[in-house]
Amino acid sequence: MSQDISIKKGLSINIKGAAKKELKKIPLTKFYAYNLDDFHLLIPKLEVKVGDYVKRGQPLFYSKTNESIKFVSNVSGYVKDIVRGDRRKILNIVIESDKKDSMVTSNIKPISKLDSESIIKFLLSSGCWPFIKQRPFDIIADPTKKPKSIFISCFDSAPLAIDYKFILNDRLDHFKYGLEVLKKLVSGNLYLGLNSSQSDLAKQLTNFNLNYFNGPHPSGNVGVHIHHIDPINSGEVVWILNPEDVAIIGEFFETGQFNPERTIAVSGPPVKNPKYYRLIIGAELKSVLSSVDLEEGSELRYINGDVLSGKTVNSNGFLGFYNNNLSILREGNNYKLFGWIPFINNKTPSIYKTSFSWLSNGKPKEYDTNLNGEERAFVATGEMESVFPMDVYPMQLIKECLIGDIEKMEKLGIYEVSPEDFGLIDYSSSSKIEAQSIIREGLDYLYKETQ
Repeated sequence: MSQDISIKKGLSINIKGAAKKELKKIPLTKFYAYNLDDFHLLIPKLEVKVGDYVKRGQPLFYSKTNESIKFVSNVSGYVKDIVRGDRRKILNIVIESDKKDSMVTSNIKPISKLDSESIIKFLLSSGCWPFIKQRPFDIIADPTKKPKSIFISCFDSAPLAIDYKFILNDRLDHFKYGLEVLKKLVSGNLYLGLNSSQSDLAKQLTNFNLNYFNGPHPSGNVGVHIHHIDPINSGEVVWILNPEDVAIIGEFFETGQFNPERTIAVSGPPVKNPKYYRLIIGAELKSVLSSVDLEEGSELRYINGDVLSGKTVNSNGFLGFYNNNLSILREGNNYKLFGWIPFINNKTPSIYKTSFSWLSNGKPKEYDTNLNGEERAFVATGEMESVFPMDVYPMQLIKECLIGDIEKMEKLGIYEVSPEDFGLIDYSSSSKIEAQSIIREGLDYLYKETQ
């Protein structure tokens, strides 16, 4: 039974440069890479060495804690480099494409003839399993633990939001087939979260459990959906997936081939013609940026993901494994004398009316990365609670994460949250604390102490 849920707390940030509904396909580029930081808490064990030839879909490494979780090559070619950091920690695995796109093909029966055990084996061996993440801890799902439910958010409410309906337009059949695959893996419900404006998409998904969310960001966050529909208690597991990843899974079970195509929105104030690009996961960013018309004379920051919870990447870096955004902002390295005076600094976006930026709230604004302040005392002001639409006390939870008090962290709802749920707190808090980093460290500490 569907529900209509209105989110009251939150904040929609209107940034200039949202992507237009135009799509350009990027041909195979020279280099692709796995960034191991995309897979939190994963310890990789290599199955290849520099110089080895690999096909698309051939395993490159697996998880040390569960050898059945395979990570496969996104293209055919040669292992160009294995980049290591301190203590020989693997940072990147770089593949040089031969542009022949040779691939591994699996022989898969129709989904109606497969049981859950067979489906899991195919997901693990094919490289599709890492697309499935779990709450709590916001890590790759443990295949030995059955989820009580699966959640997929089909809309984005973050700044420079992407349009999943546009992304899935020519992959909708794969998406629906992927949903049928996932339905066979869960004893409870598979929930799809939509916005009320997505009536066209809803008509295509009438056979699934749909719930509608309206309101400001973070109404599109899957964590908000879980909290309002099927909250997580201690010992329970919920799986979450990105809609396009569901389409990749569906295509694999239909064709037997791992096709890791990713559609990304390249957007932000410095982008003169923001639009969507389709390429292969892990592609060189310069293969996209060479097609993007950027303003000259500004120092820019490139972000794999949205501007609130994404990761900074060098322009010579690679596309992240999970993100559908490449957000670009100007570096905020310019400072204004007496910028705290409202009538001087009234163009600076703010959640407060003292800056007078509220007079143009309906217009997209020229955001940059300037913090407009520095780290201050961590005091109770009510700012966090005003943008946090969960029955969780965010400030108290952050403090307990800093202390490392597991019992209080559990009582305050640590199992329900992930770092991205605190993105608005990082933006709005006058203390300028890194709430997402603190929550991430708290989740890691809890995982190591309890698993």
